[in-house]
Amino acid sequence: METKRKLYIETYGCQMNFADSQIVGSIMTENNFETTGNIAEADLIFVNTCSIRDHAEKRVRARLQEFKRYKKNKPGLIIGVLGCMAERLKSQLIEEEKMVDLIVGPDAYRDLPRLLSVAESGQKAINVILSADETYADINPVRLDSNGISAFISIMRGCENFCSYCVVPFTRGKERSRDPETIVKEATELFESGYREVTLLGQNVNSYNSSDGTGFASLMAKVAAVNPLLRVRFATSHPKDLSDELLGTMAAYPNICRSIHLPVQSGSDTVLKRMNRKYNREWYLGRIASIRKFIPDCTISTDIITGFCGETEEEHNETLSLMNQVGYEYAFMFKYSEREGTTAAKKFTDDVPEEIKSRRLKEIIDLQQELSTKSNLSDIGKTFSVLVENVSKKSSSELSGRNSQNKVVVFRKDEFKPGDYVNVRITSCTPATLKGEVID
Repeated sequence: METKRKLYIETYGCQMNFADSQIVGSIMTENNFETTGNIAEADLIFVNTCSIRDHAEKRVRARLQEFKRYKKNKPGLIIGVLGCMAERLKSQLIEEEKMVDLIVGPDAYRDLPRLLSVAESGQKAINVILSADETYADINPVRLDSNGISAFISIMRGCENFCSYCVVPFTRGKERSRDPETIVKEATELFESGYREVTLLGQNVNSYNSSDGTGFASLMAKVAAVNPLLRVRFATSHPKDLSDELLGTMAAYPNICRSIHLPVQSGSDTVLKRMNRKYNREWYLGRIASIRKFIPDCTISTDIITGFCGETEEEHNETLSLMNQVGYEYAFMFKYSEREGTTAAKKFTDDVPEEIKSRRLKEIIDLQQELSTKSNLSDIGKTFSVLVENVSKKSSSELSGRNSQNKVVVFRKDEFKPGDYVNVRITSCTPATLKGEVID
């Protein structure tokens, strides 16, 4: 039997990139490779990259420099850069990173076997062509680094929102949605394989619209109907597409998780306009009010960018006040990072000094810490159904899982195992974790 070669994949950035790495793993498995967690034994190294912030690109560049020693020890080793950074910086990567043999954009993964042959002949292999219809719907992903309980299902690709700061429409292309039956089939197969939670993924997931007219709310109902023991989550939502129809569907199915990630980016109307977010503060707060109305026990998380072009102290304070008004359970918080080729880079000046960005970010993080603590304290005494995922990182005698609200809950192990649903009464908390005791 022919010996399989070893593929090592490192993934940076969003959940969509992790889902894409699983697609790549499947394609390469069909072409006589097997994945490995040991980079030293790899015959092929792929880095699946993110371009959303400058920091992410710098991390990848530093990592590529570290790969030089593996190339030195194994001259036949092939190194490939995949994903958004490959699409955005193809020319620079070829010129500056001499050890990179293969550059592949997010819509060209089916071409990997051919590109690998080109690279193995000593030539540089590149395909970063964006597609108007590629969804990889027929590929069964290899579940890399999976706990066997939770899985991602990519339901659509691309984005057409063109927020002024964002490179995603340029690196991921136009929106296109998978056929709903392929999504339901994948969810069903995952459940039958022992998975108990799926997260439906898209750059703008609730603008899903298949060729047969199925919208996102209908798709969520179809996936939830696979089995009441299958939890269903989704990420990420653009506020302009969060419909009352979807909220009604969430309320109707107990196994659709009570958690919504709704990026606001700023609490200031003037900043939101410069960002081209297509909503204002009042409209966004109206969506929050609808969530509270339809799903009173729903947690809400968000993304916030501080220090965007021209941001004043008053505009920054409007973000802080909105955070207080909503009371987010969790937030991803970043300093603005100018990306070449975006509308913001062409039209605005990145004029907020670094020290002011850092101070404002600290204020946002400190406030979110208070809000997270307040939310967790309010859960003490409540009982939640927790899906067990892993042994706790801090103690082998404890298990860790999440409730429907996407909060991490830790409790005594006893006889339970990953995949079980356990009722846990909350007895204490930290800003990031709930602790509790199992009840019958």
